[in-house]
Amino acid sequence: MKITKTEVFVLGDPDSEKLVDGSGVHGLAFVRIHTDEGITGLSEIFCVPPGVARAVLDGPESLFGRQLLGEDPVTPERLWTKLYNSMLHGNRRGWVIICLGAVDVALWDIYGKSLGRPVFELLGGAERSRHQLVNGAEGGQVIPYCTIISDGWDRDSVLRQQVDRVMRLRELGYRAFKVEPMNQTSETIVELTRRTREALGPEPMLSVDVGYLWNDVGAAVATLRQLEEFNVFFFETPFPVDRMEAYAQLTAQTRLRIAAGEHAVTRWEFVDFMERGGMQVMQPYMTTCGGLTEARRIVELAQARGAIVCPGNWSTHVLGAATVHLAVFSPITPFIESAASEAYASPLRKALQLVGLPVVDGAIALPTAPGIGVELPAELIDEFLVPLEKGWRYHEDQ
Repeated sequence: MKITKTEVFVLGDPDSEKLVDGSGVHGLAFVRIHTDEGITGLSEIFCVPPGVARAVLDGPESLFGRQLLGEDPVTPERLWTKLYNSMLHGNRRGWVIICLGAVDVALWDIYGKSLGRPVFELLGGAERSRHQLVNGAEGGQVIPYCTIISDGWDRDSVLRQQVDRVMRLRELGYRAFKVEPMNQTSETIVELTRRTREALGPEPMLSVDVGYLWNDVGAAVATLRQLEEFNVFFFETPFPVDRMEAYAQLTAQTRLRIAAGEHAVTRWEFVDFMERGGMQVMQPYMTTCGGLTEARRIVELAQARGAIVCPGNWSTHVLGAATVHLAVFSPITPFIESAASEAYASPLRKALQLVGLPVVDGAIALPTAPGIGVELPAELIDEFLVPLEKGWRYHEDQ
């Protein structure tokens, strides 16, 4: 089998600017890799400007496209090393690694389809055993936690809308949640956590993300100590992620697990989080970190250090499908992130959730289809395709 073509296309909500709840997708790039046997592999490319994705992956003149043509896509690890090594004198971080991660996911999709096997079996199989999971979850399923945002970031909107969305999703059977009191005072962070826990009751998983809010350790320590009574599973990104000394001081003074990794690339940044920062929850995105090949390495490094891996995904269920395969393989992944479309207005998110791996009673069953298990119907692409002349924007407003 040989790679014959790489193509990039961009999907977005038709009127994303009119969506007030922050879920709108302006332009999300996807890559599809073709082979001479008719097997194709698909991946989204989260948070890379579509123009960058085209320059790196679209066609025989692109940075990676010219290196992939004529290559055997099996196995993905060999091509990961080839593309990564091609950048040793250039850019080994940032958007290029995310594009490499998307190539890797698409190659695993091809690999699985060529053998007629779901990707998690090729990663190493379902390694989890019942005693390694939390809250009585079965080894034969993956539990998504729903990330909750509000339409506005004033105190009243955060406290009212986020609790309302948690309870709406709880009524639909979801079992795990993360609230996001962004740009809030410590008092509002504690109050949102208290209200959400009271509404949910003691059992459902609840985590908190403040999005790089603080610069001083003292404010973080004081706030986290107040949160300890609410059974918070992890607390995400209290500081900008480059401030390892601040993270090290905080993790030494709190009983809560500290989480980070949504924008981290390669295993080496995750090693730094764990060894210098003392963080206990790693959150790689399947494309951002460098693909499933690199995510599997992150799992192995985290397991050896006593950390857990709860992959991030504030994107669509296409990336979510790749995330599920890592979670099935990983013995240290009790939850994965998901932006449940039932809580948000984005038509594209809703359409992609319908073709993704289904969530039933708050859980995702082990995939059975070959490859990653998600295909985009032509009519879906036609409906949401963003034409070249519309111009390029990020996936969402930054």
